[in-house]
Amino acid sequence: MPRIFFGLEPPSEIKERLLNVRGSVPGAKWQSAEQLHITLLFLGGVEESRLEAVVDSARAIRPTPFELEVSGLGCFGQSRRPRNLWAGVKPEAPVADIHEALGQRMEKLGFEAERRSFLPHITLARFKRQPGSVERLLAEQGASVFGQFAVTEFALFDSKPGPAGSEYRVIERFPLSGPGERI
Repeated sequence: MPRIFFGLEPPSEIKERLLNVRGSVPGAKWQSAEQLHITLLFLGGVEESRLEAVVDSARAIRPTPFELEVSGLGCFGQSRRPRNLWAGVKPEAPVADIHEALGQRMEKLGFEAERRSFLPHITLARFKRQPGSVERLLAEQGASVFGQFAVTEFALFDSKPGPAGSEYRVIERFPLSGPGERI
């Protein structure tokens, strides 16, 4: 049963700049360039028989393309004991609009709605066991701007566990703008 999620892929130039943030933070498991993305909506394990309905429903969402800036660093959890280190995106509203539209459509297909508030971001590192402090990294690079890019599509990804962490494969791409439901 594939584990799937909708997301946005930043271009390779921005991914390279994000990889330069890597520092010596104890306990950090840094993401690879292939793992860097913005999650729009995580669905989890989905039966193969439901994939077509998921894809068809997402095709109806056609927001207008927009520019997105990747900037700033933050963490989930306290900076002395973080769970995740992330880069932010601005403006958040168009990303949140796609998240909301996908959530509403997937609820109609019987998927459970996300309960936590949505904060668009790109996960740079995860912390397991004894995480180290990211305070110094946030102080030195917290206001960094990693670049802008035009968002012209979103994608449905399959996530499989691999030796170096999750491996993602694009199942389907959905262009922004065109005939369909506007958000």
